[in-house]
Amino acid sequence: MARALAVQVTRGLKALEVSELPGQKFVLQLKAEYTSIAKRFASKPLLPDSTLKTLSHIVYFQPITANELAKRRGPPAYRHIKELDALGFIVSEPAGRTKVYTTTPAFAEYFGLSQDPATMKQQLASTKLRQPAAQQLPAPQKSTKA
Repeated sequence: MARALAVQVTRGLKALEVSELPGQKFVLQLKAEYTSIAKRFASKPLLPDSTLKTLSHIVYFQPITANELAKRRGPPAYRHIKELDALGFIVSEPAGRTKVYTTTPAFAEYFGLSQDPATMKQQLASTKLRQPAAQQLPAPQKSTKA
């Protein structure tokens, strides 16, 4: 039923398509041939390059402690961790006096990567995190805690 609806929507819309993601999930996104046009109108990326680099370190070295991440990326890594946590891209577990960080299924889904860390590392080595699979979707909402 959902696949038939996806085909109908994709045929009926010129610039949009419905694509199926793993786990029988569907996403409405811009067709690839319109990406270059849309980029001209994009306001700002979801994450700055420095935060993306920190995220790629988490992906590649996960599980990784906050201390190890700060050694690799410098003190701004702590700010990056807060941003990535607010987006739901990473999760932490206490490990003594520090925390250990890993990526979440939401991160893997957003960037179109495998949820298996070993496969994710291989995908990271061959691609860049700049082009999420669902790049035309609105960015996840940050929590607004006072």
